[in-house]
Amino acid sequence: MYCKDDSRKEAFPNESFDFLGYTFRPRQAKNKLGQYFVSFLPAISRKASIKVQRVIKSWRIHHITWTTLESISKKINPKVRGWYQYYGRFYKSAMYRPLVNIERYLVRWVQAKYKKLRGHENLAKQFLGKVRAGSPSIFYHWTLGLRL
Repeated sequence: MYCKDDSRKEAFPNESFDFLGYTFRPRQAKNKLGQYFVSFLPAISRKASIKVQRVIKSWRIHHITWTTLESISKKINPKVRGWYQYYGRFYKSAMYRPLVNIERYLVRWVQAKYKKLRGHENLAKQFLGKVRAGSPSIFYHWTLGLRL
């Protein structure tokens, strides 16, 4: 395995590997002075990201319209918090992509729950934005600043 970074710039066939749900490969980083450089860093692996996305899809959030946002958040927040604390430990921005699917399913939930918002995705996003502004700690991914 060749750990390519700014000080080792040669090209080799194997420059990344997966271990415990992380992919270690060359990634851009920022030093204390604000300068960017390449370093060999871990982030959530593609397999783990797909697994997270499949679990989110299996929750079928957009089909449980008889419930409230608070009860949905009680169901999913522990799982989302655990994922973020494990996979977001290194290179947090790589974790945003799978978690943004939750927001997509919430938009679909709003559209299914309220007749006036059916077929109006932007209005559903605005509705969720107002809910987020009123109580930003309902969903764990909202406290991270994730938006669609």
